[in-house]
Amino acid sequence: MHLVFTLFLLLLSLCVSGQDRVTISGYVKEAGSEEQLPGVNVFIPDTPFGAVTNTYGFYSLTIPKSDSVTISFSFVGYDRVEKRIILDKNKQIDVFLPAVTQLDEVTVSARREEDYVSRSAQMSQIEIPISQIKKVPAFFGEKDVLKVLQLMPGVQKGTEGQTGLYVRGGGPDQNLIILDDAVVYNANHLFGFFSIFNSDALKSVELTKGGFPARFGGRLSSVLEMNMKEGAKDKLHGEGGIGLISSRLTLEGPVSKKSSFLISGRRTYIDLLAKPLIAQQQRGDDSQVRPGYYFYDLNAKMNYDLSYKDKLYISGYFGRDKFYADETSSTSKSKAGLDWGNATATLRWNHLLNQKLFVNTSFIFSNFNFGVNSYSNEDGGNDEFSLQYTSRIRDLGIKTDFDYFPSPKHTVKFGAQATFHRFIPSALAVEGSFIGNPIETSVEAVNTIESGVYIEDTWQALDALKMNAGFRLSSFQTKTKNYVLPEPRFSAALRLARDFSFKASYAQMNQYVHLLSNTGLGLPTDLWVPTTDKVKPQHSRQIAAGFAKDITKPALTLTLEGYYKVMDNIINYKEGSSFLSITGENANELSWEDNITAGRGWSYGTELLLQKKAGKLSGWIGYTLSWTKWQFPELNFGKTFYPRYDRRHDLSVVGIYELTKRITLSATWVYGTGNALTLPVARFTGVSDNFYSVANNGKVYTSWYGARVSEYGEKNSFRAEPFHRMDIAIQLRKKKRRHERTWEFGIYNVYNRRNPFFYDISEETKTNSNNNTTVSNTLKRYSLFPFLPSFSYNFKF
Repeated sequence: MHLVFTLFLLLLSLCVSGQDRVTISGYVKEAGSEEQLPGVNVFIPDTPFGAVTNTYGFYSLTIPKSDSVTISFSFVGYDRVEKRIILDKNKQIDVFLPAVTQLDEVTVSARREEDYVSRSAQMSQIEIPISQIKKVPAFFGEKDVLKVLQLMPGVQKGTEGQTGLYVRGGGPDQNLIILDDAVVYNANHLFGFFSIFNSDALKSVELTKGGFPARFGGRLSSVLEMNMKEGAKDKLHGEGGIGLISSRLTLEGPVSKKSSFLISGRRTYIDLLAKPLIAQQQRGDDSQVRPGYYFYDLNAKMNYDLSYKDKLYISGYFGRDKFYADETSSTSKSKAGLDWGNATATLRWNHLLNQKLFVNTSFIFSNFNFGVNSYSNEDGGNDEFSLQYTSRIRDLGIKTDFDYFPSPKHTVKFGAQATFHRFIPSALAVEGSFIGNPIETSVEAVNTIESGVYIEDTWQALDALKMNAGFRLSSFQTKTKNYVLPEPRFSAALRLARDFSFKASYAQMNQYVHLLSNTGLGLPTDLWVPTTDKVKPQHSRQIAAGFAKDITKPALTLTLEGYYKVMDNIINYKEGSSFLSITGENANELSWEDNITAGRGWSYGTELLLQKKAGKLSGWIGYTLSWTKWQFPELNFGKTFYPRYDRRHDLSVVGIYELTKRITLSATWVYGTGNALTLPVARFTGVSDNFYSVANNGKVYTSWYGARVSEYGEKNSFRAEPFHRMDIAIQLRKKKRRHERTWEFGIYNVYNRRNPFFYDISEETKTNSNNNTTVSNTLKRYSLFPFLPSFSYNFKF
């Protein structure tokens, strides 16, 4: 914290206001609910003076004195507000923006100068209004932030239905997912088919794919920053819905004149609906199987205005998934289950030191747990077996961020953070009368400290040149070693015309926590592990360049970007290893460090985005052309290969049309190159009495007498069939006296495309009339989701 204080004094010494300047500052809020609005454009028309509200809705603008000036406040989805102000002294002015209820053609055809994306120094960033997310067709009608982000260029989807994000060649663990300053380690429900984020509780969603500001660190590929609503201060509001597999309810309102609350919950009832159908399921004998699954999540937040300069927020997320299967018969009984969940909590204190300096301090808790439990008892207790497996990561952190507004040409951010990590990568206990002595394996809890300090400045160097330059110094301390690594950042926008600019960026990133995965699906069995003496931090260097064009009629934004990224020290399991690999004499040691290998990765490509955020017709078209390659000394005989989710072409088309005030139509169409997979190239019958394995020219031959074995080519040398699908939906709204209700009907996979989920090789044996037998291998494609209709009922008051 001493470094932060030193930086603070340095900045103050560099920027001293003269008597010929005045400062206007305040908060921009939503009219009615008084929600503080981030990202609002604060601009003086026909001048170079402008600012943007920070995460907490605060703005500061220092400009020359004058008799009076008009200041404009604008934000997508809200009516523009203009204020005429006499500039004779420093002033604090709070502004309330009314939400737009219906945009007419005149409003949407006029693009405001301060809304231009081409004027921002930031590139490779995606912002999607929550209102637009709720109108995109959804799987089973469940609105999902992560699946909407998958429709953006540079963001690859994994397997069909999964919520995993693969950003510019990176894996799911290389995305920094932040909810109210707290890091979320597992963002999935239902084995990855739904995310944990309830859009009813969210205020803003922002994804950064490159050109990262210095205030973010700890991941290589992206930063997904989400902020929850604070809670309405005018009156009690509610929002909810009932769908095919889950229901949700959100309540927000005032507690007193100075405080408000938000609480939002969701639970699936798959287990309740399916219970009557499977309660007496038979296996052909006297066995009865009772499986079940459910998930729930809860968001809560409360804020209190201690004074105009001090505000206090406390927020949290709590969620859990549980899968279970109980089986009983006359001679045995068994139970098995998977249980995993997240918990986060954040205490934040905003303090306004003066009109130019804003500070936020956060105390953060994050926890992710995963457990497997299995038990069986046969023959009246003579033959028993039990298995328990757990893994966990827990964080305790503190961070302080300063926003300093010395002049209209500079916006400075600086701060520091520290996080205490506690890892329990795995603990396994197996006991059974048939395995001899019980097996108990565990990895000792690993305690580490990750910290960083940063400073960045957004500088309007010239009327046509805007830059963001920053530096972050990160460190990671283990029991015996301390890594200290620099992370320079730079991005710039050169305005070639009033609404057209060239942008470029460079960023170095370091990642000190790693995710070990056998499948790449983001399942809860994946293990979070730390950097150690043996396992080095991941490191990336990314450059990007492109053009941004703002089109006035209609109001569109067009961006074209190219990028090149190198990733060092990425890790993967060795061939044949997994999270349950047990090593050591007597099988009593579990060493994940001995099961992994480190390598390099390269990713490069081009992204095109044409986006319209508001109006009767909104949506976007996104296209990505990209290549991703990996190389590990101990995989694929050291040769480079394409990872599973390398995708050459990826196209998404999203359209939302407000037919009337009561009817909204929406549709999406996606196309993508198939995944890279490893499949056998041949099968044959072994002829040797002994098991043997031979490597020859990148191929492994394995055989034993009388067994059917497989020959594999190079890793991921098979390319699955292309993926494409169309989804449609219609929303029917009706406003009543005290509430609004919406019926939504949708169809997933309209034309019933059988997209590949996985492949398998099956053998078919045929015998002819001469008793000659032939065996043929057939490659079979298995699909997951056919034509699926859905409906939901939503309400708001």
